[in-house]
Amino acid sequence: MRTDVEKVLGKIRPALQADGGDVELVDVEGGVVKVRLTGACGGCPMANVTLKNGIEALLKKEIPSVDRVESV
Repeated sequence: MRTDVEKVLGKIRPALQADGGDVELVDVEGGVVKVRLTGACGGCPMANVTLKNGIEALLKKEIPSVDRVESV
């Protein structure tokens, strides 16, 4: 599943990098994906929206076994 998650994050990464940020996969435990938002995304007030409405939504859509995404 980790490889599949990396592929999906690769689709999101260019948009984050365009705004000076990035996302790093930390771990996958069962249906929980743990990521770290870095760069401009790390301290952005909209980081939680990006995490839930962007990253989590796409991961759940493309990988049905993903239950949630957590920022660590």
